[in-house]
Amino acid sequence: MGTVTDLAVSHDRLRPLMFSIAYRMLGSVSEAEDVVQEAFLRMHRSASAAAAAPVRSPDAYATTVTTRLAIDALRSARRRREQYVGPWLPEPLLTSDDDPAGQAESAETLSTAFLVVLETLSPVERAVFLLREVFGYGYDEIAAVVERSEANCRQLLVRAKRRIDERRPRFEPSPERRDALAKRFLAAVRDGEVAALERMLAEDVEFQGDGGGKAAAVRKPITGALQVARFLANLGRQGAQIGAVLEPVTVNGQPGMKVSAPGGVIGVLSLTIVDGHVQGVHNLINPDKLHHLGPVGDLDALLSARG
Repeated sequence: MGTVTDLAVSHDRLRPLMFSIAYRMLGSVSEAEDVVQEAFLRMHRSASAAAAAPVRSPDAYATTVTTRLAIDALRSARRRREQYVGPWLPEPLLTSDDDPAGQAESAETLSTAFLVVLETLSPVERAVFLLREVFGYGYDEIAAVVERSEANCRQLLVRAKRRIDERRPRFEPSPERRDALAKRFLAAVRDGEVAALERMLAEDVEFQGDGGGKAAAVRKPITGALQVARFLANLGRQGAQIGAVLEPVTVNGQPGMKVSAPGGVIGVLSLTIVDGHVQGVHNLINPDKLHHLGPVGDLDALLSARG
């Protein structure tokens, strides 16, 4: 049996699991990092306590502390998001095969579209769903984490799954087809080609933008292949005028692009691809959600200077 003291030397091993839970709970890189840091501080304080209790599983202990902190953080974040200007999108996580947030489960549970659906759940429902469906914990373990009965956790999961299944996004099963389409899509946006974009978009495609009141973004979703194609082509032309550079990246496990301009990054766009067509486009241009990616450019100033 290990002791709490063992946790003091487990940072590198435990951090990927803790960040994976916190980010999926909060949809925010910065807030997830804060939760992980606070969780380690609490565990280390326990480790230094004179009467430190024995811990059977450091992983389970880390999961418990992280999840409880994330539930509290999400409750506070929900109140702030009620006053959020326009659609809310999660902070983009530029992922790779060895990214810590993607190790616990498939990229689909990390996608922008999936995290948006998770916003329909209460904090405890979200925790129960993620711990069971993504991280594979037993009901007895989940009950101990969220301090509910096993029966109640089962009920919470049923409700959560019902709500998730109503809106759960589908994804292109072939990575090769997905990546090839994303490459053509990026080129068409860069060149402002409406017809080419329209052919790649699903008839009921939806475009969502998140400026958070800090950058000019559409306040309501744009739907329909032609309407979205025209909007994206216009974005491409505007980008060319301000010297923007479009870089293909993997955003939350799905294809996307990082948009940079003089001054730094100005946006991250992610795609949901299904059956050979782009089903959803999420465009994050709120500068407050881009700082973890490096220097951030002033999009509105760049557009204004263009005249």
